[in-house]
Amino acid sequence: MKEYILKRLLLFIPTLIGTALAIFILLRVLPGDVAEIILSGPAGQGSFAHEDVLRLREDLGLDKPIYVQFGQWVWDMVRGDLGESYVTRRSISAQIKNQIPVTLQLAALSALTVAAVGIPIGILAAVRRDSLLDVILRGWAILGLATPSFFAGLLVILGLSTIFRWMPPVGFSHMWVDPVVSIQQLVFPALALGFASNGLLLRMMRTQLLEVLGDDYVRTARSKGLSNTIVIWRHAVRNALLPVVTTFGFQVGALLSGTVVIEAVFSVPGVGGGLVAALLSRDLPMIQIYIIYFAVLALVVNLLVDLTYAWLDPRIRYE
Repeated sequence: MKEYILKRLLLFIPTLIGTALAIFILLRVLPGDVAEIILSGPAGQGSFAHEDVLRLREDLGLDKPIYVQFGQWVWDMVRGDLGESYVTRRSISAQIKNQIPVTLQLAALSALTVAAVGIPIGILAAVRRDSLLDVILRGWAILGLATPSFFAGLLVILGLSTIFRWMPPVGFSHMWVDPVVSIQQLVFPALALGFASNGLLLRMMRTQLLEVLGDDYVRTARSKGLSNTIVIWRHAVRNALLPVVTTFGFQVGALLSGTVVIEAVFSVPGVGGGLVAALLSRDLPMIQIYIIYFAVLALVVNLLVDLTYAWLDPRIRYE
């Protein structure tokens, strides 16, 4: 197992290099001059001379060949230097050090709610198959799958502001400042973020459990006189969880990417909001670091899913 983990970690390197190269080239072949966009300002109405554009391009290193720019960027990252923003001219490390924990906290809280709600309700729907409760739960799951995360966020805000007179906070308290307030501020964004994933996990858990309940070993367990509760929880659920774990892993990746929209809707100062701002201003170094950040998280999540597989099913071994 240790050798497998080491091999997977080593594979991170070429994957990240390929991702970095792809995003680096893509951002530089997009139409529009980055220097002109920066000089135009947020409203795009700033005035500047051609000499100003040339001077800024030289200052930012955009006048060098792409392969030179890429090599310098990779070498700086290897040395731990993430560079500075084209727009704010501040260190990227200083800007993202407070954003990353917020996004991770939001995604983790949403993932916990998805697992804590979707899996048990999926089990309940399977146990109460074809009942009125099952029909209601399946309808709720389909509604979740059909609702975009941004629309779910707007519905949450509308409902909370109308019924409870609650509005998204103007400020934000970080976890290390006030953990309780920080979690309270992220509960509703986490619920909106995980609404669709809840529906998918519910349907997946229900389908897999119904399939497992029809297997021979489950019928054998029942013929031995075991109670329905023991049969379901000790024998059926564990085996039904294997495909659900894979689905959940993919959904964690979807939750991480969904933070971009939800953070904008709820004014959460995380990576998502930073990425949107960087995209609008064509802040290339910031965009590149954000993409690498999401790529690293995706690789880590996939590795954790594979390891969870081995924990759930001892027959699975990785060499």
